Amino acid sequence: MVVVVVGILSSASQALRFELQSGHTKCISEDIKSNSMTVGKYHVVNPNEAYPLPDSLKFAVRVTSPQGNSLHTAEKVETGQFAFTAAEEGDYMACFWAEDHSPQIIMTVDFDWRSGVQAKDWSNVAKKGQVDVMELELKKLYDTVTSIHEEMFYLREREEEMQALNQATTSKMFWLSFLSLFLCLSVAGIQFWHLKTFFEKKKLI
Repeated sequence: MVVVVVGILSSASQALRFELQSGHTKCISEDIKSNSMTVGKYHVVNPNEAYPLPDSLKFAVRVTSPQGNSLHTAEKVETGQFAFTAAEEGDYMACFWAEDHSPQIIMTVDFDWRSGVQAKDWSNVAKKGQVDVMELELKKLYDTVTSIHEEMFYLREREEEMQALNQATTSKMFWLSFLSLFLCLSVAGIQFWHLKTFFEKKKLI
């Protein structure tokens, strides 16, 4: 089975349409922060809307965490959805695959994966809270600003980690260079002593 990584989605909101061949696998990666809500929806595009979707146009899907834990699994489906709160930070993977078929079948899959603020069902929030349009927009704006604020702290932490890594690497390279220089000088000194001893025995010096 051939595995193809389609791409990496942003942490906000992305809809993707791709082709899936029978006997092949395609994976999509999403970088999600810890404790972020994420939802995904997928379905096969009917090539001929005048007729029902053929049974052959079905696939399997599996969503895994950065540690490889399975969060959602479905087989022989034409549509589905998933939702979860990220327990850990990192790249989450959604893989789609179709069974071998002769002749080969190519199906088109629509996949919408949202996380963070974009994952909220605002229409449902409006119904539950009985809020007007202005209040709903303010809630959206507040959550967006909160998300940006958290993203800034996240990026700052990543920058500090990279700086610490660079400093550690620079320190290791310095000591490695110093050790290499010491070894070169030691070898040169031993060679000089050996040659001097050799010439003294031969009474050349």
